[in-house]
Amino acid sequence: MYHKPVLLNESIEGLSIKPDGTYVDVTFGGGGHSRLILSHLQSGRLLAFDQDEDALANVPDDDRFVLITQNFKYLKNFLRLHNASAIDGILADLGISSHQIDNPDRGFSTRFEGDIDFRMDRRKKLSGRELINTWEEEELLRIFAIYGEVPNPRKLANNIINYRQNKEIITTSDLKEAIGNCAPRGKEFKYQAQVFQALRIEVNGELDALKELLKQATEVLVPGGRLVVLTYHSLEDRLVKNFIKTGNFEGKLEKDFYGNPIVPLRQISRKPIIASEEEITENNRARSAKLRIAEKI
Repeated sequence: MYHKPVLLNESIEGLSIKPDGTYVDVTFGGGGHSRLILSHLQSGRLLAFDQDEDALANVPDDDRFVLITQNFKYLKNFLRLHNASAIDGILADLGISSHQIDNPDRGFSTRFEGDIDFRMDRRKKLSGRELINTWEEEELLRIFAIYGEVPNPRKLANNIINYRQNKEIITTSDLKEAIGNCAPRGKEFKYQAQVFQALRIEVNGELDALKELLKQATEVLVPGGRLVVLTYHSLEDRLVKNFIKTGNFEGKLEKDFYGNPIVPLRQISRKPIIASEEEITENNRARSAKLRIAEKI
């Protein structure tokens, strides 16, 4: 089941939709954002991206809509293919959908027993199972330290290497068992979730794809076009925040000869928009959500 998107109305308002405009929803999922965007369009059109085959079941019957079953890092290429190189707005609701989390077969959640697949696009060769059972200790250390931001990543990598010498890590239970005593007492669930997140980010190349999306967005947006991005963890949010503010991912502001900032985007909201207490009560996923809106200069 696909749940109602987080900060749905705020996201659509952020796009400042023109009835005859061309828009892109790069994270189609259950189609909640797309349906609301379509309701604001008249002669305009909407293109959407989703690499997960499950999303095909949610495609609206609407001539103004097309779903592209690819990773959004190929944004520019596929927009060109669909004669849509000048875009009025791009929406990205990052991370993982509730539908994917709640499907045990995908292995995304610590709550369910299932294979540790972790692939959003099941056409991809590399799965979580292959990664966790074959990659070297130093590579695992890098993933856990950077993408999981876990304490004691070296001990964790070592635990996994030792565990898999005796038994292949196949299921979510195996992985939790391999993690063993690495988690601080009382924070086992959070620690496991961080490990699962780190592996998912690596398997799907999520941060590299996000960087590609942001760079390409500035090329395809028309002046005055809007970029609306929802993030759910600090790694994503830092990249989006830095890029909107400075035009690069390091957050280093460059200026021209006259001291004017050289940036492609203008922040619409200086601080991120967060969910209300009421929305968080209804949807726990909203707790970590940050919405950032920018306009092409």
